[in-house]
Amino acid sequence: MATVRARGEDIRRYIVEHVERYPGDIAKKTADKFGITRQAVSKHLRRLIEGGALIEEGATRSRRYTLAPVSKLARRYELARLQEDTVWREDIANAMRDLPDNVRRIWQHGFTEMLNNAIDHSEGTSVRVSIDRTAATTEMRITDDGVGIFRKIQKALGLIDERHSVLELAKGKLTTDPARHSGEGIFFTSRMFDEFKILSGGVFFSHDFDDEDDWILEAPSKNGTTVAMKLHNHTARTTRKVFDKFSSHDEQYRFTRTIVPVRLAQYGSDQLVSRSQAKRLLGRVELFTDVLFDFSDVAEIGQAFADEIFRVFANAHPAITLETLHTSSAVKRMIERAKGGSS
Repeated sequence: MATVRARGEDIRRYIVEHVERYPGDIAKKTADKFGITRQAVSKHLRRLIEGGALIEEGATRSRRYTLAPVSKLARRYELARLQEDTVWREDIANAMRDLPDNVRRIWQHGFTEMLNNAIDHSEGTSVRVSIDRTAATTEMRITDDGVGIFRKIQKALGLIDERHSVLELAKGKLTTDPARHSGEGIFFTSRMFDEFKILSGGVFFSHDFDDEDDWILEAPSKNGTTVAMKLHNHTARTTRKVFDKFSSHDEQYRFTRTIVPVRLAQYGSDQLVSRSQAKRLLGRVELFTDVLFDFSDVAEIGQAFADEIFRVFANAHPAITLETLHTSSAVKRMIERAKGGSS
């Protein structure tokens, strides 16, 4: 009997964890996964609906299932004299109280880091925090009415394009207030969550935990900054695992490793061919000891671009380890050509 109950729990857990991906096909996916009939799956779906975990929509052939909201929270705060730890303790922690310890720690880290950014950097007057919980995931949005994060970074660093701010954020160790901030908050926070997004001005930054890739999309112009974070309620991830991945394994535990998404240096139909493009990509890279260049979605690069990174910069910084990821055959050949010129 216990075995039957455990199998039923596994089936219902699978439905809850996958229904967002397969809203109209979850019955078939579940039947195939567990080798059971559609009728058997229907019983589990009905139990989840009656238990308030799922919502059923549509007729037989167009029937779809979605996760029902378990709880919602929405608050607006004045930024003047606001303290992120107080907001967490008095309002947010209660909404997370039944989550596993490791998940609550991730939420505490992410929320306090992102709200502190709004308090210290946004130059706004107010911030809105919203939380949506389902049986499977929790999603939070933090929206301020300030100047906009990408616009502020562009101005502070003298960047030629607001989109270049995303590239600098992706590297880490970026702050417009180095006296009070390390510039590590967004880098590490974005890698703790299943989904992490920033929308500001006409630029949209996104990071997916399962794909070490960051990208820019053009978005409708919007004042202020919105940060959206989403996390599975029972992830095995921990804050320590994320910090370990990019930190030195010594007593100092320094932030020494970064991943540079190369395609963020490429705007529109421009090809990555010039030394100027390479130098922009290399900005602040000397702050790290291990640098991984991710060439996802970059079909080819020019000789001067490759030479500036893998010969000129490499020779000038022999203590920095340069690695590559997701290189096409054309990119790989150009990199090897540049490295050959340094020998």
